[in-house]
Amino acid sequence: MISLVIIAALTLASAAFALTRRNLIHAALLLIFTWAGIAAFYLWAGAEFVAFAQILIYVGAVSMIVLFAVLLTKRTLADAPIEPSSHRRAFLAVIAGGAIFGLLAFAITQTHFVPPPDRAPVVEVRQLGFQLMGSHAASLLVAGVILTVTLLGATIIAANDHNREDPS
Repeated sequence: MISLVIIAALTLASAAFALTRRNLIHAALLLIFTWAGIAAFYLWAGAEFVAFAQILIYVGAVSMIVLFAVLLTKRTLADAPIEPSSHRRAFLAVIAGGAIFGLLAFAITQTHFVPPPDRAPVVEVRQLGFQLMGSHAASLLVAGVILTVTLLGATIIAANDHNREDPS
């Protein structure tokens, strides 16, 4: 139980620090720690396959896409939005947090307990791998190609925007 508290505290701390950083690269790097903390929770819960998928997908792929997007995006002071006062932003954040808390509290109180089945189905990682690389191999490859083309297209668009002259 102590390990769960440590994992939760580190995950929430890295998420909170990511939200408070003004530097987007620092925030993206802190999100990597947050995603790794979620993977550690999955390992603690005994879901090894989900934990390793979390590491591969979020810590590996999504974090790289976020870092590429941050590094390839050119922001100038003229493009930056006008920031509202910090009091207004804090007030709206408290209202949004209260609404989310109320929605979650309502959902929890209205949830009816369903007893678990006598025995949970057992699916081995090996069987899951055979399914993914057997009958679903084509869809996995198509999804990979689409994601790769999307990332390359975004990189080309960002590179062309940096080379384009200012029309004004």
